[in-house]
Amino acid sequence: MRAAVLPRTNGQLEIRELELAPPREAEVRVRVQASGICHSDLNAIDGTAETPCPAVLGHEGAGVVEEVGAGVDIPIGSRVALSWMPTCGRCEECVRDLPHLCRTTWGAMGRGGLLDGTSRLSMDGKPVFHYSLLSTFAERAVVAAASCIPIPDDVPFDVAALIGCCVATGTGAVWRTASVRPEDRVAVFGCGGVGLSAVMGAVVVGASMVVAVDLSADKLAIAAALGATTTIGWAEGPEETAALVREATGGVDIAIEATGRPETARAAFLSTRARGAAVLIGIPHPDAEVSLPALSIPRMERRVLGSAYGSTMPERDFPEIVDRYRRGELPIDRLISHRFPLEGIGEAFELLRRGATLRAIVQMD
Repeated sequence: MRAAVLPRTNGQLEIRELELAPPREAEVRVRVQASGICHSDLNAIDGTAETPCPAVLGHEGAGVVEEVGAGVDIPIGSRVALSWMPTCGRCEECVRDLPHLCRTTWGAMGRGGLLDGTSRLSMDGKPVFHYSLLSTFAERAVVAAASCIPIPDDVPFDVAALIGCCVATGTGAVWRTASVRPEDRVAVFGCGGVGLSAVMGAVVVGASMVVAVDLSADKLAIAAALGATTTIGWAEGPEETAALVREATGGVDIAIEATGRPETARAAFLSTRARGAAVLIGIPHPDAEVSLPALSIPRMERRVLGSAYGSTMPERDFPEIVDRYRRGELPIDRLISHRFPLEGIGEAFELLRRGATLRAIVQMD
């Protein structure tokens, strides 16, 4: 099969012929139809997130089940969205009903294999690493059966691919991590695919105010079209930007930070009112630190909440997202700004580096 291979950190993606071993117990082989280009993949390329190489990246995918391993009851031919969080159900976090923090899954992810620690990918007889337990920048992928969430026939593969990470992370941060209520005021800092998904999630639950903040006027216009009640351009710094948000809202209950930048996290925190919370989704550089005014934390009960995968449980949340998309409440297709064949993946990442795309889709056929 063909796949986009990252030979080394800071290298260029190369389209290569790879061998793919059959699925083992509790695994399936999926013919990938569409894969989203996510900023987390760019973090792997430039070294922000340390990734074993050579590797096949990609973790927003959807496709058709072609082969199943022992113990799998998913019918061949099933259309599925892929989740990069197949949980073990046994570790302390899973037992605490926090499967999105599963120790087994996070540990396996860092080693570059599947859940058993080994790879199904090889090139010229040498192993190639997986990425996020999926590796969807390829024509086919062997994944854990638990990664496969069935989708209806009328949900396009490109939409289903985005549900697997971008949309689940953004809406989940609103619905699950923050538990936004209709009377709440919400601000979203960073209007890429994840941030715009958070905007849509806040609109769906009926937040009283939904403020979008970004450097790009074009992205702010899209946020407004998706239901943001107010848009604010990034000002000189975090203090100035937060002041604009407070002036427009009186202070927000929930501020979603979707860029991973410390200055944006500070602005999100400063935009909250008493008992408000800054919800940090974005992936920062490993040595990044966030500076906050400490006194306002006990005096105003301001909070900081981390959000991994939007606190999503795929088997519960993917079907809800699909249902809301089918009812027209979550226009996920409007997040897709570009489509490329696998050979065009390098161009897709160049657009991402320049901030010139919302979500680009790689279509395998």
